[in-house]
Amino acid sequence: MVIRKKTTTKKRTAPKTPKTTKTASKTTRKSVSKTTRKSASKLSAAEQLKEYQRKRDFEKTAEPSGATTRKRASSSAPAADQPRFVIQKHDASHLHYDLRIEIDGVMKSWAVPKGPSADPSVKRLAMQVEDHPIEYNTFEGTIPAGEYGGGTVMLWDHGTYEIENPPDDDTNSSARDEYDHGELKIIFHGKRIKGSYALVRTKGMGGSAAKPSWLLIKHRDAQARPENDSSLTTKYMKSVTTDRTMDQISEGPRVWHSPR
Repeated sequence: MVIRKKTTTKKRTAPKTPKTTKTASKTTRKSVSKTTRKSASKLSAAEQLKEYQRKRDFEKTAEPSGATTRKRASSSAPAADQPRFVIQKHDASHLHYDLRIEIDGVMKSWAVPKGPSADPSVKRLAMQVEDHPIEYNTFEGTIPAGEYGGGTVMLWDHGTYEIENPPDDDTNSSARDEYDHGELKIIFHGKRIKGSYALVRTKGMGGSAAKPSWLLIKHRDAQARPENDSSLTTKYMKSVTTDRTMDQISEGPRVWHSPR
């Protein structure tokens, strides 16, 4: 009897697709996204304000036109010339607070529906809006009905800011880099909002590629307080500059101008 050996046939498999293609595409997308953000930060102040100006009729609204812009000096300059921030309480179609931070000669701006909080456990949604001129830092008054953002505007807080642990002495450069990367770590020196905060860009939550959503979060430091003990928005109900309520501002002069 002849015993035949059993033969086995190896199963053929398709060649593996190199992983480099997928990795390369991800890298390309990241590079394009990063390049796009950085190119936006290189625009002049006048170019950054085009959207702001397009949305407004300055023959009808007393808001500053932003026709004149100034270059931001290095943070090694005197304290009076440090980059500034402002928070304006704005009763438009919905009551909200506008956070504006000076970067590259304009005020980068976010609408914060519930306003800032001093509680680290509270995350406030901040929707990015168009850049505003630096002159907007002193605007308090009423935008006429029918105009973009029509309603009462209060100067709720203002002051200077600095970036936490910057790599050099140029606050503006550090702020621009952190803004481009989507995470600003800021120390506010205001009358009402004080100490360390994070402003972090997020995905989704109603934002868009051009105007993304962010989160404003208080860091744990000496100025941190539980929301129930000290709600900033209910504690401070009057203008930081004129000591007027929203009703008094709406009934008063069209716009308040800083004596500076």
